[in-house]
Amino acid sequence: MRAILHVCTTCRGVSGEAAEPRPGALLHDALAGGDLPEGVELRPVECLSACSQGCSVALSAPGKWSYVYGRLGPDDAADILTGAAAYAAAPDGLVPWRERPTIFRKQSLARIPPFSIPQE
Repeated sequence: MRAILHVCTTCRGVSGEAAEPRPGALLHDALAGGDLPEGVELRPVECLSACSQGCSVALSAPGKWSYVYGRLGPDDAADILTGAAAYAAAPDGLVPWRERPTIFRKQSLARIPPFSIPQE
């Protein structure tokens, strides 16, 4: 089961200015140019609805907790990839707090429980 690293490519960054290319697209390019961890798939998305929080990414996988992180930029690519590797390795998506990169400890916007289908 692969972990998906979603990157908002339409994010305008913390300034909110309409720069081209968009800061979110630059973040995606920085991540795509990095060493993608085993078990992690990078996917661009058009919006994560975290517009007031600058550039954002989300991590998700079937049966795991999902996370949304904000206030990120291309300079954070290495830490994002480190955090994505730890997430992919965690059976439930819950990486111990001290094992997360600092940006994942301080810039988490949401933690979403795994989706489960009720049994009849």
